[in-house]
Amino acid sequence: MTHHASGPFEVKVTPQKPDTQIARTANLGRLTIDKRFHGDLEASAKGEMLATQSDVKGSAGYVALERVTGKLQGRSGSFVLLHSATMKRGAPESTITVVPDSGTGELTGLTGSMRIKVAADGAHSYEFDFRIEPRSDG
Repeated sequence: MTHHASGPFEVKVTPQKPDTQIARTANLGRLTIDKRFHGDLEASAKGEMLATQSDVKGSAGYVALERVTGKLQGRSGSFVLLHSATMKRGAPESTITVVPDSGTGELTGLTGSMRIKVAADGAHSYEFDFRIEPRSDG
């Protein structure tokens, strides 16, 4: 059965300096993610993002991984979210999914996808459709 979770969240994204010559040559932004979810998902998340902007205003892309730890509708554990997003001249498109078999504790077997909404005032919220199924290692 598919479940639905929603609520607000706060996020702090902090730019990091390139730490190798390869990173400097790639000229991609690397940022840390520090997030706090509320509502059906009471959790914190820590992660990293790689991002780039093009020369065309409003066009950009990012990928990120974040480990979410806390309670999802009362179930304790952690899981990892994988983000892939682009913006084409201001039109955003993103995919955020649970990394397979990344769930721990009572979230073992978690699968799902998340959507992020950003209001005109900058407030962030999430919509998360998920399932928790017994893991089959066969």
